[in-house]
Amino acid sequence: MPSPPEPDNLARADQLQAAIAVLQQEIKRIEAHSDVAPPGCRVMRYQVKTKKGRYWYYKLQALEPIFRSGKSGEKLSKYKHLGKAGSPAHIDAVLQVASRNQINELQRAINSLSDSWLEVVFAQEKEEKKASSK
Repeated sequence: MPSPPEPDNLARADQLQAAIAVLQQEIKRIEAHSDVAPPGCRVMRYQVKTKKGRYWYYKLQALEPIFRSGKSGEKLSKYKHLGKAGSPAHIDAVLQVASRNQINELQRAINSLSDSWLEVVFAQEKEEKKASSK
């Protein structure tokens, strides 16, 4: 059975948990106040060539088919057409992807702090094992 952590370790573990809670609250705030793109989505620019010229359009692209397509909406597609630069759909998609990116970065920070928390909590046990093996 591991011995209880040192008081310094307890304080650091509490600080890590508090920081994790702050980041989790920020994720909840973003989700509550913003539309968020599905995970793995990004806004892509593509070109269409016609007899009249070349035109640039934007699409929201996912890693796998998640967007309804076709007239009946039964088929799924990896792409959602957004139209020209500055269209409402284009701007909304860019903002949604930005919100998703913020959440992803916050989640990475939470994962890092969680790893640190485990390190602090189990540091005492590791130190005892090293001392007993000498």
